[in-house]
Amino acid sequence: MLSNSLQIMDLTTLKAVLSELRKEIVPSRFETAQQPEPQTLQIGLRTLKGLVWLELSWKADAARLVRVPSPSRIGSKSTLAKQIQNCLGQMTLVEIKQKDFERVVEFNLALRPGEPIKRSLILELMGRHSNFLLLNEDKQIITLGRQVRESQSRIRPISTGDRYVPPPPLKGIKPNKSETIDSWKRRLCLTPETLKKNLHSSYQGISPSLSLQLAHEDFEIAIEILNLPVLQISDRRWTMLHKSWCQWLTQLDEEIFNLSFQGPTPYRVWNSKVLNPSKSSKNLALALGHYYKEGLNKKEINSLSKKLKKVLDLHLEHELEALQNQEALLEKTVEGPQLKEEADLILSMPSLTRDSVLKAQKLYEKAKKLKRSVDRLKNRCKHHKQRIELIHNSETYLENLITNTWETSVDRLQRLKELNMEIDDLLKKSNQSKKHKKNIQNQPNPLEIKSPAGLLIQIGRNHRQNELISLRYSKSGDLWFHAQECPGSHVVLKSSTTFPDEPDLQLAADLAAYFSRAKANKKVAVVMTPTQNLQRVNNSAPGTVRHRGGTIRWAQPERAKKYLTSNSP
Repeated sequence: MLSNSLQIMDLTTLKAVLSELRKEIVPSRFETAQQPEPQTLQIGLRTLKGLVWLELSWKADAARLVRVPSPSRIGSKSTLAKQIQNCLGQMTLVEIKQKDFERVVEFNLALRPGEPIKRSLILELMGRHSNFLLLNEDKQIITLGRQVRESQSRIRPISTGDRYVPPPPLKGIKPNKSETIDSWKRRLCLTPETLKKNLHSSYQGISPSLSLQLAHEDFEIAIEILNLPVLQISDRRWTMLHKSWCQWLTQLDEEIFNLSFQGPTPYRVWNSKVLNPSKSSKNLALALGHYYKEGLNKKEINSLSKKLKKVLDLHLEHELEALQNQEALLEKTVEGPQLKEEADLILSMPSLTRDSVLKAQKLYEKAKKLKRSVDRLKNRCKHHKQRIELIHNSETYLENLITNTWETSVDRLQRLKELNMEIDDLLKKSNQSKKHKKNIQNQPNPLEIKSPAGLLIQIGRNHRQNELISLRYSKSGDLWFHAQECPGSHVVLKSSTTFPDEPDLQLAADLAAYFSRAKANKKVAVVMTPTQNLQRVNNSAPGTVRHRGGTIRWAQPERAKKYLTSNSP
């Protein structure tokens, strides 16, 4: 299969989505719009069956038109969303147009079905040239996703107030299923290039993903075929390729699409194996919306986790270097008593000169200075050690978020963003972090799961969550768990109202081991103590506590992982 990169929405996928949307949302009444991201717009359309949400994105690496479940209300006050809302209020979507093999979609709206078109939404899905535009009845641009200045494009500059001009026509000819195999083969063999290059240059609507799907079901074989010079392809292979070609065109003409996540590409919307497909897949646009949402979330998770790892590495290097410098200075303070003794010897000499007295005074001053600096240097060393401990804990939280497979990408991304803001606040102390500090404190969101007997178990996923569940939210009788002498999450078993059974205690200990740096070990020593035995360490990072007493339980991280996988929240 193709790499884990997000598949570009090509012409075939666009036609499949439009075929489904025409049946579901034409006609429908425009209701609302919001802009959750700079290059993404979500539109709500009211049909007889309910509210349908479309997502239109002109992001260069993920331009798409899909259907999405009812989203969170984010971005309704953006300038673009307000313009769309004001211009399309109470209008009806009466037509969706897409011409031939062009990746340009036109949503036409009128006051009522049968009346003249008053507004048009244009979505151009053309990679880095993708764009979104709102037109009036005279095809003038009211607003758009991104303006294109003359310095950026001499061919087609676009700005507000201009008359809309469609993109330049595609190169190559339109694919036609009535073209004979001899004519088709002859056209592809006009130049002695690879099959991949000649397919793209000879015909319109041929994307890299479609080329792979036409070539073969196996990714490696498909790549091998596409990289063959056309003059080296056997007659048998040409016959098989043409059969797939005709099958693709037949399904395009008859608008019969089948969504599958198997084959040489991450997904496909047509089936080369079935000569006469019977029915189209249902909810194809919604399934593709989920695919792109998951893919974009994973991409953001990967990007953000790399950024956080780099930030933590830089801070750790800085703190270790600072600690080493302070410890070196602290070692020099042992010279203080020796300097004082040396000064005493000078002053006890039978005959003193002015120079010897001055020398003794300097030695006394230096000895006093070293003595005074001991406490300051010890405090500095303590500060840097606390910072190093904070960084090690943050690394553990990050590692758990990156490697876990039982949590949804939406939840993982949210946890990462919370951790990012916390690190920004605790380590970087930037102006932006001060703006988000209140939001972090008001949104603890610790992980909560149920024990076998139904008791609540809370798990801190960052420093502030640790402090909240261990000190602020805990009650007398709750039990606290933490991997012994090891960075990791605080785990609190809410046993203040019900006496816990042994399986509850064991699960809490297993979870403390799993959410620690020792999660790769088979067995981990975990401290268990009542939360009333905890005490916050003053002048330290949130979640830094000391405990009195406690017992040691042996835990198995793998057992916790299995429980989370089968009982994920």
